[in-house]
Amino acid sequence: MPHVVTKSDLVQVAAKASNLSKAAAGEAVNAVFDAIVANVAKGKRVTVVGFGTFLPRKRKARAGRSPANGKEIRISAKTVPAFAAGQGFKEAVNK
Repeated sequence: MPHVVTKSDLVQVAAKASNLSKAAAGEAVNAVFDAIVANVAKGKRVTVVGFGTFLPRKRKARAGRSPANGKEIRISAKTVPAFAAGQGFKEAVNK
């Protein structure tokens, strides 16, 4: 199973890179995540140049099947968060 990078791993990297305490780095990482979530929830796109764009994506209402009994059910329309990788991110992963 591949290694999973957790929020605490990101906090540790941020603390080391910026010479901050883990508590201060944790607050900074949480502030960034909170800002992304709040803006996407308002229907805005959040673009980090070279990294990617977080955006709300609308899904249309559709028909589905209940896994419990196989009956057809109606799935309502909703807005879901999405991420589109930027060119720099794509290039880094493709190497």
